[in-house]
Amino acid sequence: MAISFNNSKNINVDQLEKLYNDVEWYAYTQDLVVLQQALSQSLDVRSAWDGNELVGLIRIVGDGLTIIYIQDILVLNSYQNQGIATKLMQQTLNKYNSVRQKVLLTEEAPDVRHFYEKNGFQSCDKGSLVAFAKMN
Repeated sequence: MAISFNNSKNINVDQLEKLYNDVEWYAYTQDLVVLQQALSQSLDVRSAWDGNELVGLIRIVGDGLTIIYIQDILVLNSYQNQGIATKLMQQTLNKYNSVRQKVLLTEEAPDVRHFYEKNGFQSCDKGSLVAFAKMN
């Protein structure tokens, strides 16, 4: 079946829980009400579907004019390496093409670095930028 994409923020909480748990992002699923609120209050959410099954998602926060922050991009393990994350990223970058700052924070791993670099991102450790984060 072909993968379809949409930008509805109204996603069933069970589908969200399955996706986030599948990629072991358990911090998000500790409070599913907060997760659903986070989606509803995001600037943009785009999702990938195989029929009625949620298989991928990208979540954007920011003002959509001067900055976007890619908060989440995840794909079910069984659907990875099929171009779904790339498609979600390309749709997002196309929509926010005129936005000057496109930012994200992620864990270091060779495949992760390759994914973002092939989508036009530059690591702050390889240029004139510096990145700071404060995590609770």
